[in-house]
Amino acid sequence: MGGCFSKPKPVEVKIEVVIPEKERSKEEMSPNGKASPLIYKVNGTARHYHLEEHPIASNPYHNPKDVVEASVCHVKDLENGQMREVDLGCGKALLIKESGEFHAVGHKCPHYGAPLVKGVLSKGRVRCPWHGACFNIGTGDIEDFPGLDSLPRFQVKIEKEKVYIRASKQALQTQRRTKMMAKCISLSNYNLSSTNVLIIGAGAAGLVCAETLRQEGFSDRIVMCTMDRHLPYDRPKLSKSMDSHPEQIALRPKEFFRTYDIEVLTEMQVAAVDIKNKTAVFKDGFKMEYNKLLIATGNTPKALSCKGKEVENVFNIRTPEDANRVVKLATSKNVVIVGASFLGMEVAAYLAERAHSVSLVELEEVPFKKFLGERVGRAVMKMFESHRVKFYMQTEVSELREQEGKLKEVVLKSGKVLRADVCVVGVGAVPATGFLKQSGINIDSKGFIVVNKMMQTNIPGVFAAGDAVTFPLALRNNKKVNVPHWQMAHMHGRVAALNMLAHGMEISTVPYLWTAMFGKSIRYAGHGEGFDDVVIQGDLDELKFVAFYTKRSSWRWLLGTRTASCAESRRSDEVMAVASMNYDPIVSKVAEVLAAGRTIRKRDVETGDMSWLTGKGS
Repeated sequence: MGGCFSKPKPVEVKIEVVIPEKERSKEEMSPNGKASPLIYKVNGTARHYHLEEHPIASNPYHNPKDVVEASVCHVKDLENGQMREVDLGCGKALLIKESGEFHAVGHKCPHYGAPLVKGVLSKGRVRCPWHGACFNIGTGDIEDFPGLDSLPRFQVKIEKEKVYIRASKQALQTQRRTKMMAKCISLSNYNLSSTNVLIIGAGAAGLVCAETLRQEGFSDRIVMCTMDRHLPYDRPKLSKSMDSHPEQIALRPKEFFRTYDIEVLTEMQVAAVDIKNKTAVFKDGFKMEYNKLLIATGNTPKALSCKGKEVENVFNIRTPEDANRVVKLATSKNVVIVGASFLGMEVAAYLAERAHSVSLVELEEVPFKKFLGERVGRAVMKMFESHRVKFYMQTEVSELREQEGKLKEVVLKSGKVLRADVCVVGVGAVPATGFLKQSGINIDSKGFIVVNKMMQTNIPGVFAAGDAVTFPLALRNNKKVNVPHWQMAHMHGRVAALNMLAHGMEISTVPYLWTAMFGKSIRYAGHGEGFDDVVIQGDLDELKFVAFYTKRSSWRWLLGTRTASCAESRRSDEVMAVASMNYDPIVSKVAEVLAAGRTIRKRDVETGDMSWLTGKGS
């Protein structure tokens, strides 16, 4: 089977198609006649689970009672490039017409359930209006992230000028589809201290890498290891939905890892990597050999360096337990948040209605100034102030005071003393790559792992992904950048997996992120680092706006400022990124334009002429 790096023994590869749980046979044996163990650790204790084998589903509609067929419209009801949400009686589908052909897929994004009919249709794929995930309209397969599952695809037929859709009732209800995956040949064939693929880190990048390998038919051993207590979970929810329990935000249930032979070692920290001997050395002395390695360790939150930093009830939000503890301690109490970062602002928004008081301390003049610009930052700040959040700007924490070992007050360098029962620190993070310093893997001056377009490091067989890397961003002429976004981590993991299998895949995705505060979302696409100007359309006071971040093209500086006229300067300014609030699906539309490699000029967005969105502009 293609994709196996090595085969310890000549064995037969078995592929499995995912089918509904109720159709699966239970307690079947693995190919070697023995139950194959899957090991992961909870509270430091290794536990063994038995894998389940299931038969191949040759016909997705093999159960007639699970099928519905309905006439949904006349063939002339949709023009090319149009989408319509249609009701089949027991569920809805998204009907699409493009290039004269009809397609039908699930109508909700599997990520958070966004209505795809409000998204963007472009060149054979539909992009989610909320968070930018993209799906192929012909297959339903996910092509860009976030999210793990694809859309179900439904059969379309035309009879007497009417459009009919035939679909599985279960698929209409679930609105998601897990792609077909291979399984490991037999875990019992392997030495526990040796694996074909070792993934250090169990976040989005690591999980997508493991899933992609299985989707591509890779049937050898895969081991993921993480310092966390839990299986991979939706980390952005830690600051957006702080009272969520681990099982509520799990990206996949335990059964998924059993079914697809993806081993997860929890509470296991890698202390060093020996690239010469292809071995990872764990903190407890355990060693594991690998053939291919993915490093996706993410980052480590920065701590305060002030006096009293060790007092109780001062938190970095890193785990579900951290978030849960903060909510419990903050209820009807005084909270101080240090840092108007995305994490800090999301925590402030979540606690505003729960705490007695919320104070936010920030070194900059306004929140998000470097990322979203001063005008947008002030509008967001005003929204927070209307919800009783008090800002202390252009100052830092000088001391944390305690009473009986617990936090009592936060003292600012300005001299202000704030009452505080809980303090949340969100002052940035550093890449978690300290264990690689003596490895020979290329690390830049800031601690980021340097990779190429295929997520490869300077060491053959070693890949890296996620928040801990710098990579060439196609959108910025392959400038090496660090993009610590949830969506980008997903794509890194996929590209790394495909190149472990020698597919020659290069990363070319457009960065896409979002934040949610007080029931309102800011969506952002592109990479606006170092922007020169911000063009605003809409009304900032009403929090209904779109902001375009522009930057002068490099060729202007080659001409020299004396020879470049004002008109030439304006023509050379390009839109590098876009942010919006209550302006959907503009960010997804811009993301599609940028993904197509088209340039958006500053003059286009200044005039309000949106013809460039359809390819009629520059």
